[in-house]
Amino acid sequence: MPVYIALLRAVNVGGTSSLPMAELKAICEGLGFSGVKTYIQSGNVLFRSDEAEKRVEERLDEALGKTMGKRPGVMVRSRKELDGIVANAPFPDAKPNFMLVYFLPEKAPGDALATMIAPDGEEAKLAGREIYVHYPNGSGRSKLKLPALKPGTSRNLNTVRKLADMAAALEDED
Repeated sequence: MPVYIALLRAVNVGGTSSLPMAELKAICEGLGFSGVKTYIQSGNVLFRSDEAEKRVEERLDEALGKTMGKRPGVMVRSRKELDGIVANAPFPDAKPNFMLVYFLPEKAPGDALATMIAPDGEEAKLAGREIYVHYPNGSGRSKLKLPALKPGTSRNLNTVRKLADMAAALEDED
């Protein structure tokens, strides 16, 4: 049974929307997903499902919308996709916690980086449904302007690596 990683947008970040991870786990189990595991308080959940990725994404977003009052936005990736995201991370000299992977709901247009304003030397690379951004001074005070990031959700490379490891372990439980 395929292993999926769901990344929720704007959950437990800056007080935007609070959702206890135990509740997220219960919602996923209620949808019939198995082997459900959450990771840190920023809306990361792993599970197994026989359903197609888009169907899983839609069902989870709808269920969360009922619980939270509005749909948060859910980006789902397969274990294989997450492994590729880690393996293909650009900016080899960047500290992993200073490189964010923005997960988008769909493939960004080829010119998505054309409007980027990077006053602190930020670098970005487009890769399908992801945009990698290196923040040389950290993301907290960055004045980066990149509209293509708005519909997505980000995780630093350390978190993405941990989720990939957890997905591999969940797959190995078979």
